[in-house]
Amino acid sequence: MDALSVPAVEDVAWLRLDEPSAVGGARRAVEQLATQLGAAEVRAAEIGLAVTEIASNVHRHGGGGALLVRAVRDVDTAEVEVVAVDSGPGIADLGAALRDRSSTAGTLGIGMGAIVRMARSVEIATTPERGTVLVAGFDLQRRRPQEPVSRSFDAAGITRALAGEEVCGDAYATRSHGRGFSLMVADGSGHGPLAASASSAAVRTFLDPDRAAEPAADVLGRVHGALSGTRGAAVAIAEVDPEAETVRFAGIGNIAGAVLSAGGKRSMVSLGGVAGFRSPKIRTFEYAYPSGAVVVLHSDGVRSRWSEADVRGLVGRAPILLAATLLRDAGIRHDDACVLVGRAAP
Repeated sequence: MDALSVPAVEDVAWLRLDEPSAVGGARRAVEQLATQLGAAEVRAAEIGLAVTEIASNVHRHGGGGALLVRAVRDVDTAEVEVVAVDSGPGIADLGAALRDRSSTAGTLGIGMGAIVRMARSVEIATTPERGTVLVAGFDLQRRRPQEPVSRSFDAAGITRALAGEEVCGDAYATRSHGRGFSLMVADGSGHGPLAASASSAAVRTFLDPDRAAEPAADVLGRVHGALSGTRGAAVAIAEVDPEAETVRFAGIGNIAGAVLSAGGKRSMVSLGGVAGFRSPKIRTFEYAYPSGAVVVLHSDGVRSRWSEADVRGLVGRAPILLAATLLRDAGIRHDDACVLVGRAAP
């Protein structure tokens, strides 16, 4: 299995859903992306219809929120993915909401059941008085669901740029190797294109296929060297060895890491410094990785004082649900933000 053992994801646009007109903007954004990725006009319109219903629900019944439009590319496929988040009352009866012909007053009336049929995949996490996260993936030909691709691990990340910036200075990457898999988050110093350039250099170095077998500390050392001449970045790498039930963690700067399991949240230690400047101290710390656990990395655009209770019920579900929930509840609006969640395949 090569370094790109999970699909490549591009966070295209975050759209606020606080005004009625924003719903139409969400529809146009997903239709444009679907067309760019190769969808026929009819399929692009169908995706737009489904996303209009999703966005309408967020605006009218979630008290407003946001929608992230993403392009997801695998080896020979592509799809449109949307992540809708709100902090509203939650969905009281999710089962009823997912049944055909069930639509809340004021929406298009096509119902969540129809959205599930239009999409390749739909994941929903809803908590009373805390809100709802919905993730829907739409393939370009509306094919029947296919057997999932066998992977050694499951991971998902999400980014959000500082308000007013067009690009996010934070980035993430994942890869597999002989011992298991590794996760990396990089937070380019400052904001905007120069910060994004630094974090992109970290990603390219981390994904170097010729160095996949290197331990986390050695990879972090190479990232430090590659960032010379850039603004620099905070960078952390978590190397997960499921067979040994161990996570080896090495970090420079304020990237937070944690292992979430039935036993709660165990935070991991990152040392101070800036990758790309001076010669930072690089040290590897080892932590237990129990069966069924997940590893979470995030930049300082997400407050680190969250607990296992804040994401209860999400550890065993799709990693994107946990990542989006943390960004919604602990994200800082005046900074770039990034959350990456990964776990070994069952």
